[in-house]
This record gives sequence, C-alpha cells and structure tokens, in this order.
Amino acid sequence: MSYYFSKTISCSFEEAVQRATEALKNAGFGIITETDVKETLKKKIDVDFRPYRILGACNPHMAFEALKIEDKVGTMLPCNVIVQDAGDGRTEVAAIDPVASMQAIDNPRLLETAKQVRSMLETVVKEL
Repeated sequence: MSYYFSKTISCSFEEAVQRATEALKNAGFGIITETDVKETLKKKIDVDFRPYRILGACNPHMAFEALKIEDKVGTMLPCNVIVQDAGDGRTEVAAIDPVASMQAIDNPRLLETAKQVRSMLETVVKEL
C-alpha cells in the first residue's frame, strides 16, 4: 500500500499552492500549518532546494471524530499535503493516505474515519 497519492499538474508552483489550498477548503479542510521547506532549509542549513511547501490540512469534523475514538491520534494530525516544483512548468501535489498512516493504530473504528478522510483527500487531488 502506498502511503500517499499524487497528481502532477501544469502550472506554476505558487498557482498550485493556491489551487490546492482552495480545493482543500472546498472539501471542508482548513490549512492549520504551512511550512516553506525551501525557505526553512536555506535559513537553517544554508542549502538550496526546489520550491516545496507542506500544507497541514485539517477537517475539523473528521478530526473531532478521530479524537473521540483515539485521544492520541493527534500525534498523527494534521493530514499533510505537499506541493513541490516538478520542473518544466509542472508541479506535483501529493497527500498522505490516512488509511496507511492509521494502520499503526489497531482500531477498526478509526480505520472507518480514515477511509472517509482518504476519500475526501483523493477527490481533492484528482480534481486539481
């Protein structure tokens, strides 16, 4: 089982970040964290890296359901979505597969919630 799903789209990096953010919002997710990996690596260890952003996406209703089932599941939240420059005017958007990550927790009820979130994230990525 892959731990992510992705799509490469023909647009600039910044446009892809905007499109991914808007698509997540339309699916009920908010971006609660945003990490500019390129900037962070340059600042912390003085290396150059391609444009790469990590969007910490959270659907509050689904997070609440998961937290009611497993109070430590917050260690695995939010759902990360990455946007990275793929070169030649292309940008890759990839999202964590919550089913794959939740397999570390042996709880069938949590798996059902993770399947719902996976379906939502898959739709977001496919529709970009």
